Amino acid sequence: MIKLDILAFGAHPDDVELGCGATLSKEKAAGKKIGIIDLTRGELGTRGSAEIRDAEAAAAAQIMGIEVRENLRFRDGFFVNDEYHQLEVIKMIRKYRPEILLCNAIDDRHIDHGKGSKLVSEAAFLSGLRRIETIFDGKSQEAWRPKVVYHYIQWKNIEPDFVVDVTGFMETKIQAVLAYGSQFYEPGSNEPITPITSKNFLDSITYRAQDLGRLIGTDFAEGFTTERYLAVNSLDDLI
Repeated sequence: MIKLDILAFGAHPDDVELGCGATLSKEKAAGKKIGIIDLTRGELGTRGSAEIRDAEAAAAAQIMGIEVRENLRFRDGFFVNDEYHQLEVIKMIRKYRPEILLCNAIDDRHIDHGKGSKLVSEAAFLSGLRRIETIFDGKSQEAWRPKVVYHYIQWKNIEPDFVVDVTGFMETKIQAVLAYGSQFYEPGSNEPITPITSKNFLDSITYRAQDLGRLIGTDFAEGFTTERYLAVNSLDDLI
């Protein structure tokens, strides 16, 4: 069973790519083992289908070079933060034993993003309780709690608690996002128009990263929020 350094959860396929795709690509290039867990197949999406998005997610994962990608097949739009769903997330956390866990924005335009954020964050805590028993592939799992849980930023301009310099990795992110051809801007398409199919939205992936990069003196950056204080060993750890 592979142990991951970073496990990123998304309510829908493409959430992770849009929110932290460049950061994951940078960590992968540094030798980290990366995984993605999609909570739903995005079957309620206006464009595409669950089957199409399955194939797009696989293609995006290959572009990013990540080790594993799984889909929990929760109901798009209707999953809730209850014991059943928490236990399913706990099984994934205990299966891959990540040091760092990434999840959806704490609040966003799509209701699944905030729900997914809270669900995964709470499951990460519960996963560390040894009296919660889970069985995976017929075997009892050991308790495991990630060291940190961070939330990436999505539609809303949430003020980040910290940013990651992703200069040199935006091209990989954009390629991974464009693997979802059913979802984003496509000139001449006869498919219905949605908030994420505009040219402006596609451009925003780059210009929002440029703006965060500007603020820290680099070309591009991605922002994250955290539920607890950040800690550093030295002021030299800050750039």
